[in-house]
Amino acid sequence: MNKNRKFKRYSINIKKAKRLMGKDKKDKKENNKLLKWKKIKEKRQSRKLKKESRIGKDDINRKGEISRRRKTKTIIVISWILLFSLNIRVAWIQFYKGDWLNSMAHSQQTLDRYINPKRGNIYDRTGKTLLATSSTVETITVNPLNITQGEKEKVAKKLSELFELDYEKILKRISRKTAIETISKKVERKKSDELRVWMEENNITTGINIDQDTKRYYPFNNLASFVIGFCGSDNQGLAGVELKYNNELEGKKGKILKMTNARGININQSSEEYQKPVDGNDIILSIDATVQSIAEKYLEEACIDNVCTDGGNIIIMDVNTGDILALAGYPDYNLNDPFSINNQELKDAWSMLSSIEQSNAMQKMWRNKAISDTYEPGSTFKLVTASAALQEGIVSSPDNAGEFHCVGHIDIAGVKMKCWRYYRPHGAESLREALMNSCNPVFIGLGQKIGVNTYYKYL
Repeated sequence: MNKNRKFKRYSINIKKAKRLMGKDKKDKKENNKLLKWKKIKEKRQSRKLKKESRIGKDDINRKGEISRRRKTKTIIVISWILLFSLNIRVAWIQFYKGDWLNSMAHSQQTLDRYINPKRGNIYDRTGKTLLATSSTVETITVNPLNITQGEKEKVAKKLSELFELDYEKILKRISRKTAIETISKKVERKKSDELRVWMEENNITTGINIDQDTKRYYPFNNLASFVIGFCGSDNQGLAGVELKYNNELEGKKGKILKMTNARGININQSSEEYQKPVDGNDIILSIDATVQSIAEKYLEEACIDNVCTDGGNIIIMDVNTGDILALAGYPDYNLNDPFSINNQELKDAWSMLSSIEQSNAMQKMWRNKAISDTYEPGSTFKLVTASAALQEGIVSSPDNAGEFHCVGHIDIAGVKMKCWRYYRPHGAESLREALMNSCNPVFIGLGQKIGVNTYYKYL
């Protein structure tokens, strides 16, 4: 019994073991199959990845090549654009700005010192009496870059002493980095010769220039001051005939040209080029110097005797030609010193006046009232009335005796207009006598007979 149980148990264990072994084999086969499929799948995936990677590399290579081509094209296009722009710029500089750049280069490479021409003379009607002329003086300039650092103080000291100028200001000018600086104008020959001697003694050959200049001079000081006018520091006309005919009188400037380097320093090897100035034209006025001086003398006496606070004027004309023989004004001013006020009260208070008040005072002094201001024509206008009456036949002859009668006044619209000699009337008189007597009632009556409209035509 026990044996049978053991055998049965053993047989069951064997079967179980076989079953388990069979199961293991089956599992093993399945595992092998799975491994096999896994390997196949891995191989397929590997091939696929290789294929994809190969395609990716081709795309990358293709894309890189396309990118390089694009970059090359872009660089070429940009290069052409830049080259085209550069050509346009060169052409614009060469053809459009060429002349201007050439002139700029010339101005940088040359140092010009201008020489004033001799201004034309002004004569009276005889052509012999000189009313305005120009004398020869000199202008002192320096080239700061041509003066060595060690000589600047010495030069500044000499120039300030010789021409009575401020030393600090002169030293400041000489120390500037400019091509040329003006030190003094209208220098007399005596002083400029003294400077020449000093330059020779101190062996200074460059940096200081002494150039010819002119100075306006009026031999008769105040004579015909309102007519002639005066000039400024650069010989330009500022008033009167000097201003009106400035283009005729001033002439054309000359100059000295000298080559310089980039710093403005003279190139010693190059010689100076001198362009001679062209003098101005002379002018002859209708003014007679003798008549002018007489008119000014008696005008001054009349203004002083009659206390004419606003001054006075005289115009003398040649009745045959209309030429102005004299044009005088009082008070006048000195043409050789036109910026000095002629009023003593103003002169005493000059420093207390504002710049505008000073300017107005100067303008008032220079003002030619005879041609600038308006005034009543007075008795001279009676000639117009007499001419109109004769032309219209209202008066047949200027010598009809007793044609007019002056009682000392005439009534106009209720207003009594007096004759200047109302206290002793002229009585009976002809037109000629009425003109000689400057009789107001006669010419007022003539104006009424002529009539408003006709009289207006003659006016």
